[in-house]
Formats: sequence, C-alpha cells, structure tokens
Amino acid sequence: MNQAATNKTTMGENQGGKPIVATPSLMDATRIWLKVGLLSFGGPAAQIALMHRLLVEEMRWLSEKQYLNALSFCMLLPGPEAMQLATYAGWRLHGVVGGLIAGLLFVLPGAVVILSLALVYAVLGDISLVNALFLGIKAAVLIIVLEALFRVARKSLNGPIFWWIAALAFIGIFFFALPYPLIVVLAAGVGFIKGAKTDGASTDVGQLRGTLPKTFLTILIWLALWALPLFLVSYWVDHPILNDVGVFFSRLAVVTFGGAYAVLAYMGQEVVSQFGWLTAGEMMDGLGLAETTPGPLILVTEFVGFIAAYREGGMGLGLAGAAITLWVTFVPCFLWIFAGAPYIEWICHQPRLKGALSAISAAVVGVILNLSIWFALHVIFSELTLQKHGPLHLWRPDFASIDWRVVGLSLICGLAIFKYHWSILKTLALSAGIGIVLAYFI
Repeated sequence: MNQAATNKTTMGENQGGKPIVATPSLMDATRIWLKVGLLSFGGPAAQIALMHRLLVEEMRWLSEKQYLNALSFCMLLPGPEAMQLATYAGWRLHGVVGGLIAGLLFVLPGAVVILSLALVYAVLGDISLVNALFLGIKAAVLIIVLEALFRVARKSLNGPIFWWIAALAFIGIFFFALPYPLIVVLAAGVGFIKGAKTDGASTDVGQLRGTLPKTFLTILIWLALWALPLFLVSYWVDHPILNDVGVFFSRLAVVTFGGAYAVLAYMGQEVVSQFGWLTAGEMMDGLGLAETTPGPLILVTEFVGFIAAYREGGMGLGLAGAAITLWVTFVPCFLWIFAGAPYIEWICHQPRLKGALSAISAAVVGVILNLSIWFALHVIFSELTLQKHGPLHLWRPDFASIDWRVVGLSLICGLAIFKYHWSILKTLALSAGIGIVLAYFI
C-alpha cells in the first residue's frame, strides 16, 4: 500500500471547525498545483501564505496542524522550503506521483521564464536598455534583501544565545571568509546541544509512519538519480564547465538552509570570486530576474548555470548548463521529502532537532547581513579592493567611484517597502522604470 494512503485524512476538523474534505482526485489536485506554480510570486513567505489559503482554508485538504508540522519539517531541510512544502502536500494526497506533480509544477513555470530571460540577457545584456533596466533592479534588490534580513531576524532572534550566534556567523563569514557550510554545521551543533537540555520536557514523541528498509530504498533511488547526470557529464562530455557547474550546485543543494537569501552570499562569492563565472553586478541581475518571476528564488541558480556555460560554448552549452543546474538543485528536494515525509510527526516533537533548526535560523540572520553589505558594496561602488591581513578579510571601497543613482533608487525603494509596504513586484517595477530614466538622462 502507498505510504501516503496510510496518512490520508478524509474527515476531521480544520481551524475554525471546518471539516477536512475527502481526498481530491489527482486531476483536481493537479489543477491546484498548477495554480500555485503560476501564482507563486513574492518569495517563500508569499508562497507559503498562498498554499495555506488554498490547501487549508479554501480546499480544506490539510488541517492547520498538518500544514504547520509539514512547514516546520521543511524548514529543517536544505533547499527551498515552499517547494518542498508543496511536494509534501502532493505526497500526502497522492503519494510519490502526487509529490512529483506538485513539486514540478511549483518549479517549472518559473524555470521556463528564467531561462527565457537568461537567453535575452545573454544576447542583449550589453546594450544600454538592458543595462538601464537592471540599474533599477539592482537598487531594489538591495532593499528586498534588507527587508528579508529584518523579517528573518524578528522570527529567529528570540534570546541572547541566538543574537550571539547571528553575530558570530556574520563576523565569521564577512571578516574571516569562513565557508557557509561550516557555519551551518557549527550553529546546528550549538542548537542540538541546547535542545538536549530540554529533551525531557515533553512526553509526546510523535508517530513513526515509515519503515527503515523503504526509507533506505528511497534514498538509494534518489541518490542515483541525483548523481546520474554528473556521471554522464564527467565521462562522456568534453566540456569541463558542465561538470564544474554540476558539482558546485550539488554541493550547494546540501547547504541551502534558511532559503535562497541565506545561501546567496556563499554562492555569489564563490561564483564571482573563485570561479569567475559572473560579475557581482550580473549576480544582482540574476537575483532581480528571480524576484520578478514565479517559483522559488533559488531559481537564480539556473541563471548562473546558463550564463557560465553559455560563455564557454555558446547557446547549446548554455542550455545544457541550465538543465544540469536545475537537476542537481531540485532532485535533492524530492530526496529529502520522499525519505523524510513518513517521519514528520516524529521529527516535529524532537527538542534536539528543533534546537538545531533554531540555531541555524539565527546563523542565517548573520549570513543575510553579510549578503546585504557585500551586495551593497559591489553595486554602489564600481571599484573595490579586497585586503587580506592574515585570516582577516576587509573590503575597501573607492569612495570616488560611488554611483549616486543606485543610492537614490535604494532610498526610494526603502520608502516603498518599509513605509508604504509595497509588494516586491510593484517596487521592482518602479525602480526599473526610474532606472531607465536615470540611465538615459543623467
């Protein structure tokens, strides 16, 4: 029997006393997953809210508790939590087939749009209109990342120890260039130890719904699927860039705790400083594209993979780079969900794991602060020097190279988002429009 079928709830009570309706047909569910995929603008917070409204309030396919337990589990995982939440909801309703449909429809609409825009960018990226458009987008993205910092900080910094974790994470990555994966591991260790102190506080340990042999088989299957294109590229394709892209984004898929904003600092600095695939400005352009399209923000990786491969071998290689990037970014998401879904109720009652998640979330605050400053320096100043004093790394901007247009646009975007609470799309549109005017007339 399908594991999801044993979890299926046909009647029960939802928030407000509303009954949970019978499991929908696969066709009805597919229509909802397509709707989610097409309307999933605005980042993970907006996507999670959209699915809550559809799945819990309107369709009543999940209860409030089921939805929140699944969300808590997905936040424990690396990768885009909103996409994984959709995959879990699809799995709960219709097993692996339902999970695949929900996850793919969450990603594919945005992936198609991002690839189309990346094609245009690669061909026309040097003309003045495109540069003018992205002048405004870069300024808006600075404020969007800053707003994400405040939002995550409000939720994550709930005690002195979490403030210390955030501060140390920022110092470690900004001033000493510590690897982001190391910061995640250290923070998780601190949280795990802290959670162990309250291990006996609850007697409710949750229900185990999976079996180890089935879980082991699931892991083997998805690990093989994950590794297959890397094996093929490594042995049969004479383009090292594809192997480099595949290996890098496979590694990234394991450490993307805290969502795309958290990992952008790690990804951006590696892509720009170590590999030289993109410039810092181009990274900002890619993030701006991902902000304006549906789907998870981590689709910015598709833009990076396409541009990196395109520059090595033209359009065909660029398309291959985009494809392998998508594969190694999102196949792990299905692995985490299909292997872990049967254990969600049990995991959500483990103080140690909850403590590790809380500590990782606190470290993410420091990482996003690093991202904010790193992006701001590279966008506002056209000339920067990285100075190294032993293990200490310091960015020194040339104040004569400041771009006052970006500063002014950032202030306008700050007012739009923080004072008038404009949406991301509306703010991006305003900033892009003003950027075009400034680029042509100032």
